[in-house]
Amino acid sequence: MKGERQMVVKEGFVLRNMGGQPVVVSVGSASKVFNGMIKLNESGEYLWNILQNGAEKEDLVQALLKKYEVSKEVAEQDVDAFLRTLSGPGIIE
Repeated sequence: MKGERQMVVKEGFVLRNMGGQPVVVSVGSASKVFNGMIKLNESGEYLWNILQNGAEKEDLVQALLKKYEVSKEVAEQDVDAFLRTLSGPGIIE
């Protein structure tokens, strides 16, 4: 649905690999607000890389549909869960 809000990863949050596990961590001044890490699975890492340049929710859903053999309903549920995970600690804007 076009006209949705474009989302982007806030400055100070980066994707790192810790023991083979992709995780989101804060660096610099962002670590004063969020001092932890969020583990991502393969699809979460894929969506994270898309969000780096900014995306709407529908862009993320379409990306999952292209890469994985899932229904639109499953892709939407996965994107919603992913966005809730990042929105809670204020990682995306």
